[in-house]
Amino acid sequence: MKTGSTPGLDAAQPASLLSRLRRHWPEYLMEAAGLGLFMIVVATLGTLLEFPGSPLNSLIPSPGARRALLGFGMGLTVVAVIYSPWGQRSGAHFNPSITLTYLRLGKVDPRDALFYILAQFTGALAGLGLAVAFLGTALAHPSVNYAATVPGAWGAGAAFAAEVAITFVLMLMVLIASNSARLERYTGLFAGTLLAGYIILVGPISGVSLNPARSLASALPPMLWEHLWIYFTASPLGMLLAAQVYLWRAGARGVFCAKLNHRNNRRCIFHGGYHSLSRSKRRT
Repeated sequence: MKTGSTPGLDAAQPASLLSRLRRHWPEYLMEAAGLGLFMIVVATLGTLLEFPGSPLNSLIPSPGARRALLGFGMGLTVVAVIYSPWGQRSGAHFNPSITLTYLRLGKVDPRDALFYILAQFTGALAGLGLAVAFLGTALAHPSVNYAATVPGAWGAGAAFAAEVAITFVLMLMVLIASNSARLERYTGLFAGTLLAGYIILVGPISGVSLNPARSLASALPPMLWEHLWIYFTASPLGMLLAAQVYLWRAGARGVFCAKLNHRNNRRCIFHGGYHSLSRSKRRT
């Protein structure tokens, strides 16, 4: 199993941005494709469940039941993408806030972080664009509104607080689980379960973004800029706070790698020592 930084790519041998792009473009492309697929599923499920002309909308009149189905579907999507060959190789960030958090923890080279974030925004926009192309006016209907994340009836303050809280819990769970020899194989399952629960319970408060790239993609077609600041600030804030709490608890040596799924033989482009975790008898 290849672990830690790829040979020849550590800090002692700095490479230009172009060189880094040539070496790691497959991981960048996988990040873009993974989030693009996620956006397509979000838009499709949202349209099937909320568009008044959809048979599924008529069949399930309860908004709570439809939200539960959406949560279940999105949770399964996250699990599938994390454990997919793409997720195994890229590390399954699919979120600029996760990449920034691992950059803060010293596990991602700044050049890789830059390309990851660019890829994530590009993938989200491309995925939503494809959904617009095949869903058409149904996706634009006010009841669907391009699957945009907007504050609920409690307002922007409650939405901001909710997004900080749910991103904090999500990232803390990822760090605890992925850095535990006993739990790391279940990290993706935990993430999907949390997302499903968030959509069901927190959806009416904040729309459940967790991801600036996801929110920007859905805000662009309807030009919903007023509350975009919430999703650009709350998500990185919550995850960076989680990283700080984890560092207080476990220290920098307690972060082994920047992958959510590392139990595979895919190459790893990050700084870390997954081999140390594999041999570890730590229990978290």
